[in-house]
Amino acid sequence: MSISKLISKVIGEKAQWRQYKARAKQLPASYRTALEALERYLMYAGGGDDGTKIFADLVDLFEQSAANRTPIRQVVGEDPVEFIELFVLNYPRGQWILRERERLTHAIERAVEEEPSGA
Repeated sequence: MSISKLISKVIGEKAQWRQYKARAKQLPASYRTALEALERYLMYAGGGDDGTKIFADLVDLFEQSAANRTPIRQVVGEDPVEFIELFVLNYPRGQWILRERERLTHAIERAVEEEPSGA
């Protein structure tokens, strides 16, 4: 990747992040609190290799929900972790992590099969 492409990518993502934060700030307090909690989870757990796309889509969802006065519990369901984990699967990293989980499971299964009897 050339320097100019790298710079434009970084600057573009930074501008998108600022737009996301500005939009999030405009949400009603309860929706903003929920969105910030999901954002924090994604920051620690990792979410999407698609730059700020996942955050833009989340803020879209919360803006629409606030406009329609959809209760937060109807948006995220009873298990917010399950909600955000399923949401992430729509992004490149989400697909990647599924493959890695399968690889891990199969590798452990192989190790167990290779284990000497009586161990």
